Amino acid sequence: MSADPSFGNEPQIYNLDQMFRIGYDRLYTGDPSGAGRAFGTAVILDPGNGEAWFALAEADGGTRSAGQAVACFRRAVALEPDNWSWRLMLADALRQCGENDAAYALFRAVATERSDSAHARLGLARCLAALGRAEDALGEFREAVALRPDDRDAVLALADALTASGDALAAVELLQPLARRYEDDATVHHALGRSWLALREPVKALAALRRARDAAEGDEAAAIDRLITALEAGEGADLSAAYVRALFDRYADRFDQDLVGKLGYAAPDLLRSAVDRVMPGATGLRILDLGCGTGLAGVTFKPLAAHLAGVDLSPRMVEKARQRTLHDRPLYDELDVGDVVEAMERTPGGWDLLVAADVLVYIGDLVAIFAAAARALPPGGRFAATVERLPSGAAAEALAEPFVLGATRRYAHAESYVRQTAEAAGFTIRLMEPCTPRREKGMPVPGLLFVVELAAP
Repeated sequence: MSADPSFGNEPQIYNLDQMFRIGYDRLYTGDPSGAGRAFGTAVILDPGNGEAWFALAEADGGTRSAGQAVACFRRAVALEPDNWSWRLMLADALRQCGENDAAYALFRAVATERSDSAHARLGLARCLAALGRAEDALGEFREAVALRPDDRDAVLALADALTASGDALAAVELLQPLARRYEDDATVHHALGRSWLALREPVKALAALRRARDAAEGDEAAAIDRLITALEAGEGADLSAAYVRALFDRYADRFDQDLVGKLGYAAPDLLRSAVDRVMPGATGLRILDLGCGTGLAGVTFKPLAAHLAGVDLSPRMVEKARQRTLHDRPLYDELDVGDVVEAMERTPGGWDLLVAADVLVYIGDLVAIFAAAARALPPGGRFAATVERLPSGAAAEALAEPFVLGATRRYAHAESYVRQTAEAAGFTIRLMEPCTPRREKGMPVPGLLFVVELAAP
């Protein structure tokens, strides 16, 4: 028994059961301070009662610092170490305090004992993300959602991780059903808007963000307003690496069939013909295939190569290229997943020929491309590529647009812009002519093919 004056005007005598009843009543009616006083009395009455410490930790989590809750959870777990749900609560509290290593160890231990615990998997993922282990975290987020596919928080966490990893399209596919289920949930629609924004789909992003703003409050509403203002001002319309990577990852399995069969893709053959005219009889070249895709251009240029390398943003495309063989040998001597500019900058002066077949259509500003190409080639090295061509003439020139993002989410470039940008980077134009790299809806796409040569310094 204990005398505690905090529950009324006069001191009263309470027992443990009364403390639990008062504490839970006050906790569930939104009075964590009153609950904390009751549970505090309970631990005084029976310091060896694990539930009293656990309940006090829950009350402390709503009133005081997470550190105080951690101390109470530790006492509860020490008294009942086999209670896995309490261990999960302790791990959550540790993570909120920034003690991610300790939280990770606890989550891992529970996940080992209970592999079906979505709570443990989600906690593991959040700790791994905080510890900078993004790839491992993504795997655990996937496990959590697989175990509990209707868990809103788990789905949101996985979507955020997917967007951060560059797979925003997968995040959108995950979030759209959730958005239909939670029509008035600001956080869900906010996440969907951010994913569309990562894919550079401003119209779809705005629709989701406006829906989120209608339901949001406080800081979240302010953050959504800032995004909406930026989009309404025209920001975010450019293509991103995330968009391109996601697009081609999902296209990899049918890429060759669609591109060659349906779209009449001719860019590799056109480029090879142009290179043969500029470099007749060339062999033994070190060639870098930029945006190699599944390797269609690699097949075309392999006869000229002593060493053929490829790079592409899409891991699935690169895997298809890795599987491609010629005369029972791997087509490519070297393959990487990554950005084409970074790939060129890794080997200064290391390539004789750079090839970009139907790749620059996903890049608007070509200044960085030509600058990187100039660093990747020795004097006399060549860069051959195709772009989609903006119409020429007085009407087009009046617009003064060097490049335009079209409805097909591909850029078209002005011939004058390509020529000036190449020359500014130190290239001499060896060949530049109109071409038809592919068809779109049965119609030829106006293109431009060029081969440029790096001038001696």
